[in-house]
Amino acid sequence: MKTLITLATALLMSLPALAAEPPHRVEPPNWWVGMRDTSLQLMLHGPGIADAKATLAPYPGVTLKGSHRAASGNYLFVDLDIGPTAKPGELVFDLAGKAVRYPLLARTPGSAERQGFGPKDAIYLVVPDRFAKAGSGQQAGMKEGVNRADHGGRHGGDLAGMRQHLGYIAGLGFTQVWPTPLVENNSAKYSYHGYAATDFYRIDPRFGSNDDFGAFVAEARATGLGVIHDVVLNHIGSGHWWMKDLPAPDWVNVWPEYTETHHARMTLQDPYASASDRKRFTDGWFVPGMPDLNQRRPELATYLIQKTLWWVERFGLSGIRTDTYSYSDRDFLSRWSARVMQEYPRLSIVGEEWSPHPAVVAYWQRGKRNHDSYVSHTPSMMDFPLQSHLLAALTEDDGPFTGLTRLYEGLAHDFVYPDPAQLVLFEGNHDTPRLFSLLKDDVGLTKLALAYLATTRRIPQVFYGSEILMQSPVERDDGRVRADMPGGWAGDAVNAFTGAGLSAEQRDMQDWVRRLFTWRKGAGVIHDGALMQYAPMEGCYVFFRYDAGRTVMVALNKSARAVKLPMARFSERIGVGQRASDVLSGKVQTLGHSLTVPARSPLILQIDR
Repeated sequence: MKTLITLATALLMSLPALAAEPPHRVEPPNWWVGMRDTSLQLMLHGPGIADAKATLAPYPGVTLKGSHRAASGNYLFVDLDIGPTAKPGELVFDLAGKAVRYPLLARTPGSAERQGFGPKDAIYLVVPDRFAKAGSGQQAGMKEGVNRADHGGRHGGDLAGMRQHLGYIAGLGFTQVWPTPLVENNSAKYSYHGYAATDFYRIDPRFGSNDDFGAFVAEARATGLGVIHDVVLNHIGSGHWWMKDLPAPDWVNVWPEYTETHHARMTLQDPYASASDRKRFTDGWFVPGMPDLNQRRPELATYLIQKTLWWVERFGLSGIRTDTYSYSDRDFLSRWSARVMQEYPRLSIVGEEWSPHPAVVAYWQRGKRNHDSYVSHTPSMMDFPLQSHLLAALTEDDGPFTGLTRLYEGLAHDFVYPDPAQLVLFEGNHDTPRLFSLLKDDVGLTKLALAYLATTRRIPQVFYGSEILMQSPVERDDGRVRADMPGGWAGDAVNAFTGAGLSAEQRDMQDWVRRLFTWRKGAGVIHDGALMQYAPMEGCYVFFRYDAGRTVMVALNKSARAVKLPMARFSERIGVGQRASDVLSGKVQTLGHSLTVPARSPLILQIDR
């Protein structure tokens, strides 16, 4: 592949007649034979290129369907059909009398059948700039340098650092790693978070190269970890190269004057919503530095679909997390999700819909029969409703409608989801205050939260550092929420990876998380078993995961005293005289007429049949 002359490079040498400056981009940079959808649209960018006529030398199985320009004279869109009989090789175009070559590659065997993540998995979320640094990074041409003293600045974490600690992540019992976006974000400020792309096909050189990302994914796979790619479809960074020369005026959503989204996401489901409110939600900008993309533009919609497929195919990814899901045009989202799932039927996609209402989140999940006939093909969504109930359950006093009852009732709303087991439940993420801080630095409550996360009928996701009780302000403060992982930088006094400098409390928590998620990895009944829950009583909430041959009992005691549970209440699921082993301590007991759950603690028992 390295010896192939890319179309962009060939164009650079072949079009002096068209303009003073040669074209410099073609995207996607390559494609594959054997894709289920045989269509491919190339975007060519360069001065005056729209006036060029493209022809294709005969290539078995490949047809040039046509080309067209956009409003800008510096773009040419070339439409191809890569038929099922096409073989790997080079397409040769004639553009202004010059030969131009474009690589068609063979797919990796089994690529279309790749297995995504699901209830058997546990996800570890990482902010790459804040996790670990081991490489040199390339600062040349980048607007923002490294300044670890600036909470909102770049701290220098990179792919090499993450790669160095894949064993740590896998050793905690996690099976998937989700890095926040790694593509180029060449902005003067706040470039570290990755959600303001300036080049969709390039890893930010401060993290490493595209080849470095490939090596990271390959080593993760060898370590037992899948990699989830964080995708942004809604917006770009103001420094994106498009913004210097938009293909068309409507490539981004334009208003008479700057207009931000009002975040009123329910306008998309609200039968009484005004058209103006719906438009402002989807077409309004997040912030001035994030131009809002207009996915109703056909070439842009195709571009976003193809770049998603390119990353999955090129690097062997196991899943996609889609940022700000509902803010994109919803008809486009239906088409985008359908196309991705057509190509990879077992791939996983999880969308971010930050709503506390199950009905709103359920609207976007595959299989939901919606009141307006909207059809989504996205298998999973982030479970913001249950996450909010989890926090309320552990911070409110218990009552008929508060405290643990919120968790019980929150799960009872699963009837609105077409597939609740495919939802991703998280204890926190890069946009929320740290769990330990929200729970007022209470280790017992933190263990209750993580025990629930690991055992309920969901796919669990943990934010890096939660296993060592990392803290933050309880009001939103992104830079401090995304603090550096201790030990990720040479000279750090505390090292989470080796345990050096951790307090006894932190070491205990880290070991507890390791035992919990290592057990979960092999607990099939947690992955695919049924769930039965009992209304909370005396500050204790009990539920069971079970199938025909296996049973796990989970008791979450939030109260400050030990609680004695009458076992007759749970006779539908267990009986007196059965043997039960504590999955965290290994202690074995024979169940009697009552069971004591220690104060402020979870108890997870594997029941022998």
